[in-house]
Amino acid sequence: MTMSNSNIIDLCSDDEMGRSNIKKCRREIEPGFDSASAPSVCPTPISRQFWKAGYYEIEQGQRCKAANQYGKNHMRIHPMFLHSNATSHKWAFGAMAELLDNAVDEVQNGATFVSIDKISTPQYGTPALLIRDDGGGMDPDAIRRCMSFGFSDKKSKFTIGQYGNGFKTSSMRLGADVIVFSRHLKSRSLTQSVGLLSYTFLRSMGNNNVVVPMNTVWVFPLLQVDYEFNSSARTFGPLIPHDEDHFSSNLTMLLQWSPYSTEDELLKQFDDIGDHGTKVVIYNLWLNDDGEMELDFDSDPEDICINGDKTGRMKQIQYVANLYQHSLRAYASILYRQLPEYFRIILRGRDIEYHNIAEDLKYVQFIKYMPQVDGNLEVEIITAIGFLKEAPHANTHGFNIYHRNRLILPFWRAVGCTNGTGRGVVGVLEPDFIQPTHNKQDFEKTSLFQKLEDRLKQMTVEYWNKHCKLIGYQQVKKTPSTTTTLPSSVTQNCVDQDQPLLLNHGSQYESSNSRAGLIKKRKDLLDPPLKLQHAKRHMGSSCGTDVQCISEEPENSVEGMMRVSQKMLLMQENKRLQSRLLALEKMVQELDLKVQQLKDEQKNVEQHAGELENELTQLTQTLFESCKWNMYKQHVC
Repeated sequence: MTMSNSNIIDLCSDDEMGRSNIKKCRREIEPGFDSASAPSVCPTPISRQFWKAGYYEIEQGQRCKAANQYGKNHMRIHPMFLHSNATSHKWAFGAMAELLDNAVDEVQNGATFVSIDKISTPQYGTPALLIRDDGGGMDPDAIRRCMSFGFSDKKSKFTIGQYGNGFKTSSMRLGADVIVFSRHLKSRSLTQSVGLLSYTFLRSMGNNNVVVPMNTVWVFPLLQVDYEFNSSARTFGPLIPHDEDHFSSNLTMLLQWSPYSTEDELLKQFDDIGDHGTKVVIYNLWLNDDGEMELDFDSDPEDICINGDKTGRMKQIQYVANLYQHSLRAYASILYRQLPEYFRIILRGRDIEYHNIAEDLKYVQFIKYMPQVDGNLEVEIITAIGFLKEAPHANTHGFNIYHRNRLILPFWRAVGCTNGTGRGVVGVLEPDFIQPTHNKQDFEKTSLFQKLEDRLKQMTVEYWNKHCKLIGYQQVKKTPSTTTTLPSSVTQNCVDQDQPLLLNHGSQYESSNSRAGLIKKRKDLLDPPLKLQHAKRHMGSSCGTDVQCISEEPENSVEGMMRVSQKMLLMQENKRLQSRLLALEKMVQELDLKVQQLKDEQKNVEQHAGELENELTQLTQTLFESCKWNMYKQHVC
């Protein structure tokens, strides 16, 4: 049995490069749509709520039919996959981070900024999301690969992207449709391309299957038109790889399903891109379960927030840990561990200020963890751990775990803070030896990650037990025969506590004892000074080495510990500056190479111009001689 062709989008053609038997259909998600006039091919209206947009019925009997007419070299994919693939992002800001990653990866191609803003669609005035950068841009082939599944050009170990799926999942998580404008300059050839990926289009067509050749990476029909700069006419003209009908058909469909109704309006979007760069416009943005726009553009004109998270949380201490889940500005400020000073992330017209979490800590210690990976190979991970400066008044704790400079787990809680243990303890580390999940919001649960998790739990408890009294927390002591004497409210998880348990609550530093007695009490809390040493901790088959960075000088006061922490911060900053210097030197070398290439091209152009000038001179001389000879003949006659 075979399916009706009206329910199939066939990506197979003579050239198998994307021509399809797509029929035109009305939009059904834009304002002003009349459901009574809907074409018969679209059985159900499209839900504007993301978590319901994937629910629609397939005609009975079509679920199990096979595409025998296409043979074994083709596969079928339901358009619902485009939506299902995007559900890997449970959090809208996680999808937004993927788009920022693509722009940050363009730093190696000369990008100096990425801008995120809200715009209105020209036809209907509905809100849309704009992401723009001045990176290298994409040529026609690159933009096809960008919108294909599982294909990635990013092979460098320094790039964030690696799976070839981030753009599709992130854009479809934020809105039903996305249009991409990209301009690319390479070898004196300037091209610009427009590509459209539309879930609305697939749903409105009522197609239940996309038939894909097995030897191609294109999964869903991509509407794309390409242009090339004509240096003689000084304008962009259509780049037609196949035939004019194909270009005209794609352009017609793209204008029908994009927010731009004319080709001139479409090409005007390149005016602010320059010679190279990319602009992404996501429209038909999703609504939340309450029927409101999921992204809140109105609460703060310089921020993008998550709708429905306005109360209570903003009344807490305005620390990034309390804001990042609801404020894109707060989240983006900690999203990358370090960025070039010249690179700007601009949110709604204002630069995002970089926030270094490690600088928010007091009583900082740096602990080295050296796990064994790939057999006997040891890698070195430095974890900065300490109390927040706002402690004990800040109800925040957890580790900020980065991978390849990108934040994967913000304020991840290694311990549950039972009885208050670990409250206020924050750490920062970057273990590149473990792999993140595809949505870059968690790590693969491998044995290496489990060992790291165990070590971070141990690290938290050890640090807490040693330093908790320095800021007024009470250390919980348990004995086999007795239970803790703390109030029952403290035994609950610390997330539910409004205030921490303090020593001498209400008069922490005022008591009948003298100030000298208080200083002596603090001194007694500190362990005797240790010399730098390596302590082996056997943890299963893959052991690691932990080194606690403590000064060799006899520091037995709070001030001494602070000096040690300052030294370690300076060492870490020195290492960061050295890395940045190497990156800048590499960039200078690349720029020098580009300058040399441009000089060579200029030399070739000048040489060619000289040849043309000589040829013109010879032609002029020949023409002059010819005219002179003709005049002579006329005179003789």
